[in-house]
Amino acid sequence: MKLWDKGFSIDKKIENFTVGKDRIIDLHIAKYDIQASIAHAIMLNSIGIVNDYELTALTIELNKLYQDAEKGELIIEESFEDIHSKIEYELTKNLGETGKKIHTARSRNDQVLVALQLYYKDSLNIINQKVKSLFDTLIVLAETHKSKLLPGYTHLQVAMPSSFGLWFSAYAELLIDDVYLLNSVKNIVDQNPLGSAAGYGSSFPIDRTITTDKLQFKTLKYNVVAAQLSRGKSERCMASALGSLSNTLGRFAMDICLYMSQNFNFISFPDELTTGSSIMPHKKNPDVFELIRGKCNKIQALHTEMLLITNNLPSGYHRDFQLLKENMIDAIESIKDILDIFNYSIAQVIVKDINLNDNKYKYLFTVDSINNLVVDGMSFRDAYKQIGDEVQSGNYKPDLGKEHSHIGSIHNLCLEDIKAKFPS
Repeated sequence: MKLWDKGFSIDKKIENFTVGKDRIIDLHIAKYDIQASIAHAIMLNSIGIVNDYELTALTIELNKLYQDAEKGELIIEESFEDIHSKIEYELTKNLGETGKKIHTARSRNDQVLVALQLYYKDSLNIINQKVKSLFDTLIVLAETHKSKLLPGYTHLQVAMPSSFGLWFSAYAELLIDDVYLLNSVKNIVDQNPLGSAAGYGSSFPIDRTITTDKLQFKTLKYNVVAAQLSRGKSERCMASALGSLSNTLGRFAMDICLYMSQNFNFISFPDELTTGSSIMPHKKNPDVFELIRGKCNKIQALHTEMLLITNNLPSGYHRDFQLLKENMIDAIESIKDILDIFNYSIAQVIVKDINLNDNKYKYLFTVDSINNLVVDGMSFRDAYKQIGDEVQSGNYKPDLGKEHSHIGSIHNLCLEDIKAKFPS
């Protein structure tokens, strides 16, 4: 069954090419399409297209399908093009003429669009919750290990003293910026497009405020052309926000891989969280974080894909939009998994004691030594030259006891202030 079927068959090669993977991908948006169909039926009842008896029958059947979708038991057979044709088929099979009424004043265009908007909204809430869980874990780790010093690097050269507290809370605070972006995208997708039909509205006297209320959209996309133009724009914005979050997670994962290596040896993980080599029995590989890094890089490429697919399209609907779904949904589901495994793994990190008297860290405290001289009255430039001369001559002796007390430094992490910043 196809919603656009006009009674003649289409070339099988053409059909296979145009359908793509929609049957599989649409399982992610199935329950949202059903929710939108229930809201649409209620609206049709309000304008007299569907009577009370028909509304009850439609609602019962749609709720059955919703339960199947929730339990993962809804199947879209090969004979169906997508979830939308599957739902209409089931309604028509069980309710006859009443089932055929569900598509009144609606196009597959706005049907797909509203299901995706609902899926994006729900997913953003889930992602935010998972980010908050990781954030909380990092704050606990920062508090737990705040007194443990860690060499800081610039250009991958030993630079200045840092701490595990500073490292963990740095990535915690970066996650806040990512949530700001995710929340901005939520404002963009939290607009009801249902009722825009194929992009130019309908001659039926539909009430779009009813579906907006029933689907709990914050507002609606008033202009029907703007509603259709939002397809692609929503995906670009979503991809950009996911890319920002992925950048944070990917860089953190890179730090972890680096710090686990024998040449750094700052952290470790329980054996059961790592993998080995088929020929080197000593290996303890951070495969989880390497895969996180790779997956995050893949997600960061998504914005370019979304941009190029939609960049030069004129107004109105185009089949190109179908190509947005697969990788967009895959990225959303992937980031959910990444956040779960990241939180699960980092919570079990083993923070090692680092011997800062080791000769390779000898110059970690040169800036502190300069600052000591400045506090004693020497100009910064002369103090810089004196410590530089001591380094060159091999006479430099570090002072390991200098406190960093200003806001956001090693000994003043401001963890409560960072916690308070996280969007509620």
